[in-house]
Amino acid sequence: MNTLQILTLLIKQFEGCSLKAYLCPAKVLTIGWGQTQGVKEGMFWTQEQADEDLLKEATACIGQALKASPVLTGESPKRQAAIADFIYNCGITNYNSSTLKKKVDAKDWPNAVIEIKKWNKGGGKVLKGLVKRRAKEAELLL
Repeated sequence: MNTLQILTLLIKQFEGCSLKAYLCPAKVLTIGWGQTQGVKEGMFWTQEQADEDLLKEATACIGQALKASPVLTGESPKRQAAIADFIYNCGITNYNSSTLKKKVDAKDWPNAVIEIKKWNKGGGKVLKGLVKRRAKEAELLL
């Protein structure tokens, strides 16, 4: 499988899809497969809109991951997808300022695994879903 295929499976597994805007556990309006940008209360999407947005955003996150950490270019699709999934979930700004990025850029995979697992909170609380998501990303990094 290529990076986009792995990433879209990850996103679908951990985000789920809602065609009506809702407040996620971090109290952010969300729609589709985890989209938070431009979401308004009461907003509805079709499944087609949600799926198109997923592909567009997943592709963008892969590009952001490769730009932020060029060392990923020579790494496996699994490692690329793990970091792109982190960016999809936590944002490129958080990735760029993280110790995780420093470990990825150094190709220090054992410590990147430790760092990625630290990002397990939403709204200040440890969330089971994020613990599972970070564990899966960590597995892909190794």
